Amino acid sequence: MKKIILAVALMVAVSAFAQTEKSKFKTETIEFIKLTGSGAMFDSAIDQVGANVPAENKDAYKAEALKSLDGLYSKMADMYMEEFTETEISELVKFYKSDLGKKVASKQSQMAQKGMVLGQNWGMGLGIMAQKFSQKDGVDFNSPQN
Repeated sequence: MKKIILAVALMVAVSAFAQTEKSKFKTETIEFIKLTGSGAMFDSAIDQVGANVPAENKDAYKAEALKSLDGLYSKMADMYMEEFTETEISELVKFYKSDLGKKVASKQSQMAQKGMVLGQNWGMGLGIMAQKFSQKDGVDFNSPQN
């Protein structure tokens, strides 16, 4: 009987330790996400989405919207924790705390927007290119008449 109680106590202790370690990993992963500049992008999104909220409701909206970030950060952390090890997240945190990392984070949103425009322009050109190759001797094979 003592062995069973000891085994159960050991399992509980190991489980509690594993939960503490996972909690530390998750906390550091959330720190990483915030260091990447996501927080500023989320704050901007909250402001943009709430632009039409009447002034008398603005504070309540902002408070509720900010509270909703906890769930988002938690889900994002789970996503990152599936792809990166605890050591990798620690290294990323170190990087984003460095001067270069801070510069990358501060430029992230701006670079993503510029990249999106470049990608859209490239995609339109690609569509024109595909259309050119879908024609043979002036016949458009995508035309409903063919």
